[in-house]
Amino acid sequence: MRLTRFTDVALRVLMRLAVTEDGEAPTTREVAAAMRVPYTHAAKVVARLQHLGLLDARRGRGGGLTLTPSGHSAPIGSLVRELEAPEEVVECEGDTPCPLRSACRLRGALRGAQEAFYAALDPITVADLVTSPTGPLLLGIGSGPPPD
Repeated sequence: MRLTRFTDVALRVLMRLAVTEDGEAPTTREVAAAMRVPYTHAAKVVARLQHLGLLDARRGRGGGLTLTPSGHSAPIGSLVRELEAPEEVVECEGDTPCPLRSACRLRGALRGAQEAFYAALDPITVADLVTSPTGPLLLGIGSGPPPD
């Protein structure tokens, strides 16, 4: 299973915000630069995370991004389930349907493996992901111009 770029960026944004120091509220542009992702992509991710109640975004002078308490304690498995498109691991229908689809056991086995993947992530929270050595590394990541 492979996560979408959207989910990958969302997890990295949450991790970066989880290590912000008191009073610090980086902007979307600053987080995008630090995580080396295009600003437009980061802005879409931030909007979705805000909609999910995981971060607060304030505009204007003194604004920026802050992680909510729910964002700190968000289980990674639930978050990945929410952000990933609810698709099957294999395409059984589509333009050229699989001839085995009416009696296939592979589809169910792969669905079970996909759920096991999510279940393995369920006990891990955003806060868990930023314990040492990751947290200090995240704080040390410099900001350069984000890719366009």
